[in-house]
Amino acid sequence: MAERKPFLLRLDPAAYAALERWAADELRSLNAQIEYLLRRALQEAGRMPRPASSPPAEPASPTH
Repeated sequence: MAERKPFLLRLDPAAYAALERWAADELRSLNAQIEYLLRRALQEAGRMPRPASSPPAEPASPTH
């Protein structure tokens, strides 16, 4: 798993409570919910970098 970068986030109490309920509804931690929403927003805005692609798989060798 990639290293995680700790980050302090200050939220309005009402926004915090709403995010907490949403996270509970989706069976996620509050941290995971915020990360999920940020990733989704980045993807929709076309700002999420694509992961480094792995080399193409070797073709299967014939078995004749």
